[in-house]
Amino acid sequence: MPVSFLDATSSYPMQFPDGRVNPGLVHLNRVIDHPNIEIGDFTYASSFDPPTDWAVRLAPYTYAGAPERLRIGRFCQIADRVRIITASANHPMAGFSTYPFAIFDHDRLADYMDQISDLLDTVIGHDVWLGDGVTVLPGARIGAGVIAGAGSVLHGEVPDYAVVAGNPARVIRMRFPPDQIARLLDLRWWDWPIEAIARATPALARADLDALERLAPG
Repeated sequence: MPVSFLDATSSYPMQFPDGRVNPGLVHLNRVIDHPNIEIGDFTYASSFDPPTDWAVRLAPYTYAGAPERLRIGRFCQIADRVRIITASANHPMAGFSTYPFAIFDHDRLADYMDQISDLLDTVIGHDVWLGDGVTVLPGARIGAGVIAGAGSVLHGEVPDYAVVAGNPARVIRMRFPPDQIARLLDLRWWDWPIEAIARATPALARADLDALERLAPG
């Protein structure tokens, strides 16, 4: 059955020209059901070796009931081998040893509770492109429209519409001038009704901000 354009309900939204569905590209919120992971519509991940458990592939240290959450916005594009390391991956570091004694004997958790409570959420904004092999470190806050080059290691605050690369990732350039970024953030096109987004794809592709503003739902 053909997959509709901008069909948020489809687990496998991409077709090859011959009509075959691409099993290596998935809408993440259709294949991940995890109490600590929130993912917006149309955000996809791709893999040349598709896993049976996309949550484990993408965020292996995020366990159900962890003290932190992973939040990913709408229309994000996540390439192969991306790894999101959330805060529960960290070992307690305030003591003399970082050895995680408590994971082998839960009665010892009380010794570490002040270090493993109130962990920072990891947040990825809307329309973010994480290139092949990107690593996102615990507590990162990645703004809308960010492009992260292949192999980048992201941490801390990444500003909206920045292009970043390297380990640690640094801002290479901003995609648009500050006034245009402000207008884009005000438009929040990713929250528009799907019919409006479909009409706006030419303006999005051409970076025609005036046309995009004219197309904004009233």
